[in-house]
Amino acid sequence: MERTNLIKIIQKKRSVLCVGLDTDLTKIPKHLLADDDPMFAFNKSIIDATEPYAVAYKPNIAFYEAEGESGWKSLKKTVNYIRDNYPDVFLIADAKRGDIGNTAERYAHTFFNLYDFDAVTLSPYMGHDSISPFVKNAGKWAIVLGLTSNKGAQDIQMLESDQGDKVYQKVMKSVASWGSPESIMFVVGATNEAQLAGIRDSFPEHFFLIPGVGAQGGDLNTVLKNTFIRNEGGVLINSSRGIIYASSGRDFAGAAAENAKEMVEDMTKFF
Repeated sequence: MERTNLIKIIQKKRSVLCVGLDTDLTKIPKHLLADDDPMFAFNKSIIDATEPYAVAYKPNIAFYEAEGESGWKSLKKTVNYIRDNYPDVFLIADAKRGDIGNTAERYAHTFFNLYDFDAVTLSPYMGHDSISPFVKNAGKWAIVLGLTSNKGAQDIQMLESDQGDKVYQKVMKSVASWGSPESIMFVVGATNEAQLAGIRDSFPEHFFLIPGVGAQGGDLNTVLKNTFIRNEGGVLINSSRGIIYASSGRDFAGAAAENAKEMVEDMTKFF
């Protein structure tokens, strides 16, 4: 999906919500386990309920890989269902791949061609040749880890060089030079409130995928105040557990829709 089309969807829905499909068979409502494909049944209900509010969906590939062949089939059915019924939605494969050469080429082929995702999350540790296969095709995106929301981000990303730069700052500057704001986004964790404004100042045109709002403690209003680009959005605010597991009962889809609606109501005032 081209950047201009993503912006149009954001403007139309007055939303920057990305719903994370972290579909765990141990957490979905028990009555769905009787379905021939419980993962897809759950995803379909969540998607139908939340699509009026969401501009993006982000399946976390680990949850599908963990189920083996059946999980990959559920993932493919989920992607196909979105493409067939909600073609304007932006689709992210949360895969966090990060290899080089023909291996990176194969990953790009898998997620962009076989599964028809718009974007893939990537680790930049192995450098330019681990990212380049993902930014070669128009309308496809590399979403590269910048400053993440987990506690372990302090272990490496926040280390400081002799020149005073943090590791995450040097990495993001390098990655930005490998593409453009039309093909590269950054993952920026919502829990890093002190760094958000500075990151936006350094990358005024790039989109940010922002996890960590809700269950991990990030504050939606603080994040948007420091990162939102007026009239464009410039961010995708991800919520996974806070939406998809809002209820464990038969009302799970309605509860997910209500939580998504509440988040979007908070977003609209920034437009």
